Amino acid sequence: MCTDCLPAVRDPWLPHRLLTTERDLLMPLLRRTPEAAYEQRTACPGWTARQVLAHCGAALVRIVEDRLEEGVFLPEANARDVAEREDWPLGRILDELERGLSEAGPVIAGHEDGRLDAVALGEWVHAGDVREAFGEPGAYCGEALCLALPLLSVTSRRRETPRLVCRLDDHTGEVALGNEIEGRPPAVFAGDAATLIRIYAGRPLVRTRYALTGATEQELLIYR
Repeated sequence: MCTDCLPAVRDPWLPHRLLTTERDLLMPLLRRTPEAAYEQRTACPGWTARQVLAHCGAALVRIVEDRLEEGVFLPEANARDVAEREDWPLGRILDELERGLSEAGPVIAGHEDGRLDAVALGEWVHAGDVREAFGEPGAYCGEALCLALPLLSVTSRRRETPRLVCRLDDHTGEVALGNEIEGRPPAVFAGDAATLIRIYAGRPLVRTRYALTGATEQELLIYR
């Protein structure tokens, strides 16, 4: 991934491309995974894989159906959505998720302020949470990374994180994220892309290897 691939301005259809690409990659895995695996715990405190996916589907369908009342994506609201789906059959949870991944993108694109773009990125991160819980490869990287990194570039600027120059082991060139701050040189990250995603998304960093200078992990968080 070279820096030329990262957008200087918002691409309104980037979230749609990420969501539909992830749909095509993730749903076959979910459909063939035994139901017992969905009780595996994830990196999201207190949530199983089933609960993470219930949250993902609920959030996207709220966007599709324009049910975005104040505080809709706060932790308390997310917990209510998950609780409402506790008695749903697994197939219904997966059907709702697939619908959301298919239909939310055009609605997100229509919000010119880009305020929902980070939801699409969050859905992709949650797919990584589930892959990791299932012991599957490609958590926080994989084929959709080429879409997730540009969206992270935009989101990191909107969330006012400091400038970070990333030297990724598994990509050519450098990736620049966040905002320049007067009088402060850019921070530097050296490591793999999956670890970079973990840092920005606040995921566990156990067994990772990276170097970060000029900023703290806390400063880079985009989901708080």
